[in-house]
Amino acid sequence: MKKILISILGVVLLFGCASREVSRVSADKQTDFSGRWNDTDSRMTASSLIEQSLSAPWLADFKQAHDGQKPVVIVGGIGLKNSTEHINTMTFVKDMQKALINSGKVKFVASSAERGQVRDERTQQQSHASMETAKRLAAETGADFMLTGDISVILDEYDGQQAKFYQIDLQLINIETNQIVWIGDKKIKKLIGKDSHSW
Repeated sequence: MKKILISILGVVLLFGCASREVSRVSADKQTDFSGRWNDTDSRMTASSLIEQSLSAPWLADFKQAHDGQKPVVIVGGIGLKNSTEHINTMTFVKDMQKALINSGKVKFVASSAERGQVRDERTQQQSHASMETAKRLAAETGADFMLTGDISVILDEYDGQQAKFYQIDLQLINIETNQIVWIGDKKIKKLIGKDSHSW
């Protein structure tokens, strides 16, 4: 009988410890469980860098030289340096695209991957859509500038504690001349302490 009670108690404790509570929170609420790059870092960095970019002289210079027209921007590659940590750079690129488009100060064209899909559709329309609705070939808007950059990660750790330093460097390149018209950066540092409840 004693063995049965101990077994039942063990099962109850096992299921009691394994239960988990899940609650919904706002998508923009800051959460930091692991100390790794997350959605908050991506949003904050994209917002800061785009704000830096749009307040730099290149924008006014372009508009002055082109009768007030908005420049057309495309996001190029965002590389990851010095890190074994997986960072979803596509989410970061999308955050930058959103910040650029919502600024209303520039026009934006699709990335090379997105353009491939659109070109396939346009080609299909030449054979399968009516003449009135088929979209013309060779009528794309060419970008004036390309935004490229890198995310670098430096990790320092000792005795269960970590300091993580992220540096995000972006540059804006004139596609016609290859001139770099703007460089910006954002730095994030996170201290990750030892778990005081480690078993």
